[in-house]
Amino acid sequence: MTRLLLVDDDIELSDMLAEYLGAEGFEVRCAASGDAALAVLAEQVFDLVILDVMLPGRDGFEVLKALRRTQDVPVLMLTARGDDIDTVVGLELGADDYLSKPCSPRVLVARLKALLRRAQQPATAGRYELGDLMLDARARRVVLGEQDVELTGAEFNVLQCLVAEAGSVVDKEKICREALGRPLMPYDRSVDVHVSNLRRKLGPLPGGGTRIKTVRGAGYQYVVADA
Repeated sequence: MTRLLLVDDDIELSDMLAEYLGAEGFEVRCAASGDAALAVLAEQVFDLVILDVMLPGRDGFEVLKALRRTQDVPVLMLTARGDDIDTVVGLELGADDYLSKPCSPRVLVARLKALLRRAQQPATAGRYELGDLMLDARARRVVLGEQDVELTGAEFNVLQCLVAEAGSVVDKEKICREALGRPLMPYDRSVDVHVSNLRRKLGPLPGGGTRIKTVRGAGYQYVVADA
């Protein structure tokens, strides 16, 4: 059974979601504050985490930052409807996906199952070496120069999708389906933010050129440097 931690201070909503998710095959544990969530995460291993942004004490962002120092468990953040800033900040801090509240339980389950599939899916390719970058799909390891690069699960999946077709443009719909395990939704900025994070963590090519290029209206391209 999939172990899931639900972090939300709305007790009534948590109870409703826990019951619904339990019927869908999830073993749910709830926490109503940021401190309580971190205490539970320190004592138990989970397969997935649902994390609300607005929490008493430490908010969801603080919990996510603390969690990402030690774990790469897939995290789906719940944000206020229409609050793009919370969405972007959550993804930049290492969330794998997000949903706006209030959300449909059916949509929530679909998103969780997509995250779980991506986390459990065996690597379909081996090792990529592109200039100063090495990506080992089986070990889920990225090395830049001689330094390991810490990526979230979603960031790794996006990078693998791009380097697998290095030199070609990969459209956002394909990246979303292959890297996040779900279709691209209208106004969905997840892929854009993950790519932005990759640019920040990987930097430019050794010669100073753009490593991941935006092709307006088409998608993204991992640039193959000239020999």
